Amino acid sequence: MPIELRNQSDHDFIDISMEISRTYTWPDSSKVSIDQPQWLAVSSSGHRVLDAFGECHYIPNGWIHLVWTVYPPEPHFVK
Repeated sequence: MPIELRNQSDHDFIDISMEISRTYTWPDSSKVSIDQPQWLAVSSSGHRVLDAFGECHYIPNGWIHLVWTVYPPEPHFVK
């Protein structure tokens, strides 16, 4: 069960609580990892992610690689 999302923005969020983690990589090899992501909104400027700890993350466009891991037997791809 994902954390309760309180959204007062115009962004549409999808449940990604089946993911254990997700890692974004930029062209300079820098990385950002998010443990237990729960909700994701994708916009033209980037991703907004709410994690299970209540932390809100904004990942601007420009990464070259995104990795995620899901809990078995959850689907590997949801959207």
